[in-house]
Amino acid sequence: MSTSTQVRTSVHTSTSKIMSPTILAIDDSAAAEAVGPIGLPAKQVPENPNSLASRAPKLQSPRRITFKDIADKRTRAGKLVALTASAADSDMFKVAAAGQKPKARRWDHLLSQESASRKPCRLKQAALNLRKPGIISLGGGLPCPDNFPIESISMRVPSVSGGFSEADTRAHGQDVTIGKYDVQNQAEDPNGAVYDLSIALNYSQATGSAQMIRFVTEHTELVNNPPYADWRCSMSIGSTGALEMALRIFCDRQRKDSMLTEEFSFSTAVETAMPLGVKVVGVPVDDEGLIPEKMDEILRTWNPEERKGAAKPHVLYTVPSGQNPTGSTQSEQRRRALYQVCREHDVFIIEDEPYYYMQMPPYRGRDAKKQEEQSTDAEETPDQFLESLVPSILSLDVDGRVLRMDSFSKVVVPGSRMGWVTASEQIIDRFIRHGESCNQGPSGISQVLLHKLLDETWGHEGYIRWLMSVRQEYARRRDVLLAACEDHLPREVVDWEAPKTGMFHWLKVDHTKHPRASTMSISEMEAEIFRDCIDKGVLVAAGSWFMADHDAEPSGLFFRATFAAATPDNMIEATRRLGDAIRSSFQLN
Repeated sequence: MSTSTQVRTSVHTSTSKIMSPTILAIDDSAAAEAVGPIGLPAKQVPENPNSLASRAPKLQSPRRITFKDIADKRTRAGKLVALTASAADSDMFKVAAAGQKPKARRWDHLLSQESASRKPCRLKQAALNLRKPGIISLGGGLPCPDNFPIESISMRVPSVSGGFSEADTRAHGQDVTIGKYDVQNQAEDPNGAVYDLSIALNYSQATGSAQMIRFVTEHTELVNNPPYADWRCSMSIGSTGALEMALRIFCDRQRKDSMLTEEFSFSTAVETAMPLGVKVVGVPVDDEGLIPEKMDEILRTWNPEERKGAAKPHVLYTVPSGQNPTGSTQSEQRRRALYQVCREHDVFIIEDEPYYYMQMPPYRGRDAKKQEEQSTDAEETPDQFLESLVPSILSLDVDGRVLRMDSFSKVVVPGSRMGWVTASEQIIDRFIRHGESCNQGPSGISQVLLHKLLDETWGHEGYIRWLMSVRQEYARRRDVLLAACEDHLPREVVDWEAPKTGMFHWLKVDHTKHPRASTMSISEMEAEIFRDCIDKGVLVAAGSWFMADHDAEPSGLFFRATFAAATPDNMIEATRRLGDAIRSSFQLN
């Protein structure tokens, strides 16, 4: 595969500021081959020789990509010039040579009829002719930026050197201004702007802007580096939108397709699947999340007649890190075992990872001094932080059977409604074809704001430092809530595991100890406690809301609490009120 890097330059007409993109190809193959294959090192984890994880494919552990590798690649490629509606793909921006990696498998046999029938958008394909130098476009209906009523956007953002807190930003933040014609006005500056409002406010490709594709491709290679050659990234309109598209790519109502997920799963994911006619099948979980052996048993013994005609599942939706609602995080061994089950049963994996970078130090008790002693973020380097993360399923994917969904919602701003997906070239092509006739890709305003922040202001290392600060803040919040639980919840009936990742705390209430357990259902207990919580002034989420099977009776009594937004004092008071509601229902002193 050629590693020729394509960049775009511009042609100006004499009467307008509209710029038609053309392509200048820079052959960077020799430099890429010199870098060689780069990947994440495989961590040494003791394995049971008879376990599912031991049957998973063993990966080599070549040198991991570095921040310097990315910077050197950009230097070799030269300044990126990608104008209005410029097409781009991840191969333009990868650091490592792909020649020594295998290609992904084909997934034609799993695609839905809808997805398989989608064709490229003719207008988007016609735009590729703009690569021809000097061409003047009368084809696409792209409005003239002269008529855009926004001349500039200014924002104050945290400076990497000045600290990331609100107070630090007010005192030492960096002021960033995005003008309408920054790219044109700074065209001769090798360090000048590569993205401005004339580009961002116009139509774009369904993949997203070339500028953001470059950033997320580099970031994905830095963190995950999929072990097959033809992986790609595409921007998304957030993970919920990406999930809806993924389900429509793989699931058919006519085939009576079904989807596996945790028995307690993100409620919106279940609510997204059901109207599409997808049967949702819950897999039992433990403190490490989805149990591979239980999933294997479900698949081995699948009988459509016992499942109302539903076909054997060929899709798994899972949140491996800080799972919503249980807060569980799959270990590396657990992820390898799940991947092996999926290989043996030919199941495609949708890996939803909004909380991946919020992997926290373990909770060591409510003593504030102990918690302070374990906080090492001030001394930890970005490289050490990345090494500490549990390897993603994408990083273990030798087949190209994973579509990973990343999001800016939990770690930057949810209102951007933007994230990205990573999968094989074939699946990303299906994703793009869907987007071309569905949502046309994410907001240009969101893209340019995040690009200016993440790429031009912070850079990759600065963004990792931001993620480290987010992780530290959530660890602090988690510790406040856990200490409040120790102080105010009746431990004789309430149990929990300290979450290692994310923003959710899963509380298990022993319904068998309820004084009316013989005459009262779990659903009735849950409703009684929930109503009393509201009366007492605290809102928690009922566990039954997250059941994969909406028609089944809950297997236990659970509540989900979040430590994402409430102040420490409010978390403590809310936990006291929750404890009072549980004590009242269970008639405890």
